[in-house]
Amino acid sequence: MELIFHCDQEHHGLKPLTWTRPVADLRIGILTISEKWSRYLSATGLSFHTADHLAVKYPLSSASDALHLRGGLLPTPALIAAVQALTPGQKLVCGDQWLAHRQGDDLIEFKGDVQIVQRPHQIFQWNATEMDKDFDLLTAGRRSQKIASSNTLIGDRIFLEPGAKVEASVLNATDGPIYLAIDAEIMEGCLVRGGLALGEQSQLKMGAKVYGSTTIGPHCKVGGEVNNSVFWGYSSKAHDGFLGNSVIGQWCNLGADTNNSNLKNDYGIVKQWHVPSGRFLSTGLQFCGLIMGDHSKSGINTMFNTATVIGVSCNVFGSGFPRSLIADFSWGGASGQSTYRLDKALVTAELVLARRDMLLDAVESDILSAIFAQTAKNRSGTGIA
Repeated sequence: MELIFHCDQEHHGLKPLTWTRPVADLRIGILTISEKWSRYLSATGLSFHTADHLAVKYPLSSASDALHLRGGLLPTPALIAAVQALTPGQKLVCGDQWLAHRQGDDLIEFKGDVQIVQRPHQIFQWNATEMDKDFDLLTAGRRSQKIASSNTLIGDRIFLEPGAKVEASVLNATDGPIYLAIDAEIMEGCLVRGGLALGEQSQLKMGAKVYGSTTIGPHCKVGGEVNNSVFWGYSSKAHDGFLGNSVIGQWCNLGADTNNSNLKNDYGIVKQWHVPSGRFLSTGLQFCGLIMGDHSKSGINTMFNTATVIGVSCNVFGSGFPRSLIADFSWGGASGQSTYRLDKALVTAELVLARRDMLLDAVESDILSAIFAQTAKNRSGTGIA
């Protein structure tokens, strides 16, 4: 069966992460939300009902018999069974929330627990539970590649896909699984306390210290100290510095000794910027770090306050702590910010993708251009030379 994922109102609540992708393309645990459902339901195809500026990259299927799913909905055994039981014309709901449907409004009430990803902090907040489920899904009935004897292993939930390698490191899977995807590498001297998911061709640099539950998507390079954070993929934090309780998008780079605060000095509950309401809202959490949209960068020795939100395609640098909200396409830091000109941002994006032998095509360029236009009202300052 073909699956169609709907972004719904979550698409706004999860910005800046969803400026550049549908809600179901967010990574939480090891897999993206759409990948989870696809595996559980043995889907024959995926498509997305999303924002207009993303429609070319994420086209919508016209299949009349497709199963429609809410994009931020996390699968559980009970939900999977309820979705599979839907017949044409039926719609699965939980209270006033719709969960899935097959082209109809014959309401079926779901009585179990439901989790819908609606705000960015929920990605790291729920990452441990999702990683446990994804680890079991990906490794069921399979055997790990051999792990080199130079390592110290604690616990048995450690799995290496073909080509993955780790040497002279400490891997503790007591509190969560450790999963290395195809050709992933943990370099010498790393200290890992699971859960950890290291994506395809990603690297933990020498001497890294990683605490669970941390997800590093494909083609990333990560070093220093990381705690309970999620990298979507194709991003780097290659040097020392602390990152905790954070979500980093795609094509991001954290300069050497970039650090973020994840705890207020008064130990209070953290508020974070919420795009739909245009104000800071409580997360209900004591620990909450950095949210960074795609294509954003930080310079050497950058410091971020608790719960800072950085938009798409920002260049943040300089001494001091920048504001806790940095608008999309901003250039600067604590001493002031100006607009990061679109033409310059596209040149940088083109160079970054070229380092991975990829091209910034017209589709990606058009997406960034649309975001630049739609977020103009949020920026202050003039364009840079």
